[in-house]
Amino acid sequence: MFLGTYTPRLDDKGRLILPAKYREELSYGLVLTRGQERCIYVFSQREFEKQHEQLAQASLSSRRARDYARVFLSGASDEVPDKQGRVTIPAMLRSYAALDREVTVIGAGNRIEIWDSTAWQEYLQQQEDAFSDTDEEEIPGLS
Repeated sequence: MFLGTYTPRLDDKGRLILPAKYREELSYGLVLTRGQERCIYVFSQREFEKQHEQLAQASLSSRRARDYARVFLSGASDEVPDKQGRVTIPAMLRSYAALDREVTVIGAGNRIEIWDSTAWQEYLQQQEDAFSDTDEEEIPGLS
């Protein structure tokens, strides 16, 4: 499970040093793709395969499912971190998430998210009040 918040920097080649506690899980490969709220999702190879299997269950006659799968999968890039734990973020994904040098990497359970640091701070500020007021009626199973 991926947890925590980190603030590495992108280098001039668009590479990011993965947080040390994530490296073992991702050492054999990972997949970067577009995420919601203009962040980048990072999945282990195994978890990305699970996500693909779930997408494949959707009906081909569902336009929303087709549209989602197209955007999600067409932006995907499989990568293997180098010996220093660096991974290159493709230019298309850096553009999608408006990444510059300052990024925030968060653990989100089954995935990692890479955010522009300013965008993350704005998002978090907006969401913290709603989070503190959330109760079980809004999220079933939450206790």
